[in-house]
Amino acid sequence: MHSPLTQDLGPRSGRLLVFGGPYSNLQALAALKAIADQLQIPAGNIICTGDIVGYCAQPEAAVQLVKEWGVHAIQGNVEQNIIRGEDDCGCNFAEGSRCDLLSRAWFPYAVRSLSAGSVAWLSTLPLQLAFRYAGKAVAVLHGAATGIADFVFASTPWLVKEASFAATGAEVILAGHAGLPFADERAGHHWLNAGVIGMPANDGTPRVWYLLLDDTDGRFSYTFHAFTYDNGQAHQLMRTNGLPDSYADTLLTGIWDNCDILPASEKALQGRAITLHC
Repeated sequence: MHSPLTQDLGPRSGRLLVFGGPYSNLQALAALKAIADQLQIPAGNIICTGDIVGYCAQPEAAVQLVKEWGVHAIQGNVEQNIIRGEDDCGCNFAEGSRCDLLSRAWFPYAVRSLSAGSVAWLSTLPLQLAFRYAGKAVAVLHGAATGIADFVFASTPWLVKEASFAATGAEVILAGHAGLPFADERAGHHWLNAGVIGMPANDGTPRVWYLLLDDTDGRFSYTFHAFTYDNGQAHQLMRTNGLPDSYADTLLTGIWDNCDILPASEKALQGRAITLHC
């Protein structure tokens, strides 16, 4: 079964929880599910922006949890390359960069850890989602409409973001891939990245992030939220399974091994605790 390019969810209402990049981190994923349950947000109002599979130690269990939870999810570049049988993560890292070299350690582990059934399920996920919320057209995509592995950050020029708004017809874009939570708003358009839950946000804390959307009184609003989880167990499982120490250590330190993918503005913020309206 081939995935649709875009799945239209129709109108949504009530609080929506958006998260990105579980990255095979089962401990973070389980902690987020507990938060969603506590907030009484049903699976139909929860969205994952892709990269269920990634750097951490439990890709099969992570995929199964997302599948059984029943949330809406799209393919990230990692899923896409696993489905295609590629030999790298397709993260758009520069060839020979530190990220590229490290991906050659964790990506094969992820591939051999996944069952055929999980790969088949991942192949049914759409590349984008569309829905209406609080009177606005919303699109969910992984990197950008111009490319699944295109990096878009807070500092990325608005002109670049405009291409995705034009391609999707959306007023709100919910994106992933970049690994950092942020909001950028202009002229009634919102680019929102929930960040990822599988790795910290390079801010010197082990916290990870998700996004809540609210439509109280029919008005669109959002808040970012950070949480902690059993990162010690996630770290130990990575070490036990021979995954890169540098990524395992990031779970504890909150500092990325390198800033190869980051623009200068984001590089300058490394180690500074993120403050977003929460």
